[in-house]
Amino acid sequence: MKKLLSLFAFLAITVSALTLVRAEDPPKEAPKKADPNIEQRIADLEAYVNNGSRGADAADAKITSKVSGSGPGHNAFQMVSAALVLFMTLPGLFLFYGGLVRKKNILSVVAQCFGIAGLVTILWWAFGYSFVFGDGSSPWIGSFSKFAFLKDVDSNPNTNYSYWVSHNVFSMYQLMFAIITPALILGAIAERMKFSAVLLFVGLWMVVVYFPLAHAVWGIDGAMNGVWNPKALIKSIDFAGGTVVHMSSGWSALVLCLILGPRLGFGKQNMAPHSMTMCAIGTGMLWVGWYGFNAGSAVAADGIAANAFTTTTIAAAVASFVWAMLEYIIRGKPSILGFCSGAVAGLVVITPACGFVNTTGSVIIGVLAGLVPFLACAYLKPAFKYDDALDTFGVHAVGGTLGALLTGFLATGDVNANLSGDPAKANGLAKLVGNGLWLEQLKAMAITIVLSVVATVIIAYVVKAIVGLRPTEEDETQGLDLADHGEEGYHG
Repeated sequence: MKKLLSLFAFLAITVSALTLVRAEDPPKEAPKKADPNIEQRIADLEAYVNNGSRGADAADAKITSKVSGSGPGHNAFQMVSAALVLFMTLPGLFLFYGGLVRKKNILSVVAQCFGIAGLVTILWWAFGYSFVFGDGSSPWIGSFSKFAFLKDVDSNPNTNYSYWVSHNVFSMYQLMFAIITPALILGAIAERMKFSAVLLFVGLWMVVVYFPLAHAVWGIDGAMNGVWNPKALIKSIDFAGGTVVHMSSGWSALVLCLILGPRLGFGKQNMAPHSMTMCAIGTGMLWVGWYGFNAGSAVAADGIAANAFTTTTIAAAVASFVWAMLEYIIRGKPSILGFCSGAVAGLVVITPACGFVNTTGSVIIGVLAGLVPFLACAYLKPAFKYDDALDTFGVHAVGGTLGALLTGFLATGDVNANLSGDPAKANGLAKLVGNGLWLEQLKAMAITIVLSVVATVIIAYVVKAIVGLRPTEEDETQGLDLADHGEEGYHG
């Protein structure tokens, strides 16, 4: 028995020793990839010029690449585009909105834009980017942890979204969209919502509305990403944010302004813009910045970006002209506010379509963008007597909804191969273009409206219970500049 036990002990020690030796063995290196030949190196350069994928990026690739990391041209284009989108908020939006409010509230608009920029950046770094662009979790919300605190978001491309733009640059570009979207809501509730309430509302709204919606529309496995997800539940298309940015903010703005109620003296006191010059300067900045917004959404300096640049220009110019001419015909004078409102409306309506429509489509969009939002602002608002202070609903909700629908009718594969019959494209959109794509757009629009409206009602009442929504009557009469920030925009 002792001999048998000794034998077992000896075998156990031997096995343990062998296990330890194996554990201490250095891991085997993966087979080294071969250097590319001259044909493969030329193919890399062609891929860069054409914004295609490198052969060495494939999972089963057996060669390395001499063109490593991001591409300098596409990367530079995306960094400039990101800066332009931030320029839309700071200072474009706060000058545009700031000029339209009374002078006692100009700094409140500036502070709210700055506050939103800081708050959303923190959320984006902590988990927001991961919620939107972290795949593998759900078609309705991204991963909480995959890119949390921007881990693994480095200077190498994330090829889910771009072959040649650094992942960190892409994340910063998308951050600028996340910043401006809730800032658009400020126009509807201007002059009557406390700074603390604005920040708390925006923080909750980003988590409940923006992050899930952006993932569903733009995430690689998003439920409504008809371009990049072959398994999308709804095969809708949104090039630069008709649903994600303008519809979500615009419909939420309407609900929030109804819950807040009108400004003190609304309909009785003169609430005319205090500086149309400032508003016009802000409009020009928004127009320039919008090229980063729309053309930059191609995530490459390629032909699709060029098309988006062109259609954006045409739609904005046409809509600005149409809006002002309607005023000329109806009221006898074309106003600067009309030119400004028309330009912004044109930019809003073309946003979801700019990378999918041709120049004729952009002219049609421009005409309708000058007409429909004008009617909403000039006649719908007075008829229902809601105090949408700066026409956020009339321009962004109505315009964004119109743009999303028109995209379904006017999109063409001639300007974007993702909509063509290219057999390499497995998204099925070629069958829908000109044949029911607008129905997919309607589905996405309905989900966007329901989510925005229901979530805003709940969030608004939560914020009201925690910090309250409105300042006191005394503070509102005095102006939010002094009440919230202890400063005045003008002296004397």
